[in-house]
Amino acid sequence: MESSWFSKVTENPLFKSFLFFSIFRAFYGAGILAVTWFLATETENPWWVSALFLIASMIFSRLLFRFFKSFRKPIDESN
Repeated sequence: MESSWFSKVTENPLFKSFLFFSIFRAFYGAGILAVTWFLATETENPWWVSALFLIASMIFSRLLFRFFKSFRKPIDESN
């Protein structure tokens, strides 16, 4: 039986990686924005504390995602 276009796309490792990255960024980004909003409105910190937090969170998110990617199965390149 021939695979449909949609099933071919969803089985692609690149698509799966993109989907995982998008979900990760959506939840992580929402959390970071909530913490930044709290830092900017509810504390007595200067504005640059929020900016430093956002910069640190960008670096941390890349390291965290790289750590998550190390758990996935290697792609068989013998095709």
